[in-house]
Amino acid sequence: MKIGVISDSHGSISGAKRAIQKMGEVDYLIHLGDYCRDAERISKELKRDIIYVKGNCDLGSDVETDKVIEVGGKKIFLTHGHKYNVKFDYMDLYYKAEEIGVDAVLFGHTHFAEVFEKNGILFINPGSVSRPRNGIETYGVITVDGGNIVPNIVELY
Repeated sequence: MKIGVISDSHGSISGAKRAIQKMGEVDYLIHLGDYCRDAERISKELKRDIIYVKGNCDLGSDVETDKVIEVGGKKIFLTHGHKYNVKFDYMDLYYKAEEIGVDAVLFGHTHFAEVFEKNGILFINPGSVSRPRNGIETYGVITVDGGNIVPNIVELY
């Protein structure tokens, strides 16, 4: 199974669409918030389902801030990350992931792409498709195959 992940588009529909086009065919497409209305618009324009959560800039939205999905037998926690103070450290996010018993966490909010593992839980931040902190727009492609979760952060040129 192949998962495409974007985050923090902040109204840049063109950046998000370029990422989606570049990632090719995916089984799941995920937007991790800021703005969830971008995900709604892209879903309508591209006529495809997008799983999304709201971020800190999605005030007034009734979209969930957290979701858990199962892909290829793996439980994956989706969150923007702001509720877990990810700009400061990852302990709150780690404790939540441990509490709900997931294999991986997909989060955004920092506008910085990274992948790390803590005590068997994989953490993946695809960065931002519009306002990256390091100047490099990125998105994620994750493969779940044979019980393995293989993340790939891709630069969007």
